[in-house]
Amino acid sequence: MKKIKIVPLSVNQVWAGRRFKTAKYKAYEQEMMYMLPKVVIPQGKLKITLVWGVSSKLADIDNPIKPFLDILQKKYNFDDKRIYELVVKKKDVKKGAEYIDFDIKLCYYTVVA
Repeated sequence: MKKIKIVPLSVNQVWAGRRFKTAKYKAYEQEMMYMLPKVVIPQGKLKITLVWGVSSKLADIDNPIKPFLDILQKKYNFDDKRIYELVVKKKDVKKGAEYIDFDIKLCYYTVVA
């Protein structure tokens, strides 16, 4: 690991002014709220694993993270500040076979200074 001594910027610090949800995002959020399975979120620090099955070779691995995490916390009623470990993977799939796979578990990750 390489350590850089700087305070990381949040998404809220990156954009100036108010941001509005697009109609496409609102529809996506509504569909996701319906499709997400029943899950019991454990108490404590969380580890979330995400796998994006994407058909576009141009898809960035990080772009879907924030909207998906926001929807997860809304659906399952938890605060995303409880996420201490995030594993993200991207897999190439054929057009029409796109997917999102996710897992939420207790985090046993510790940082050694």
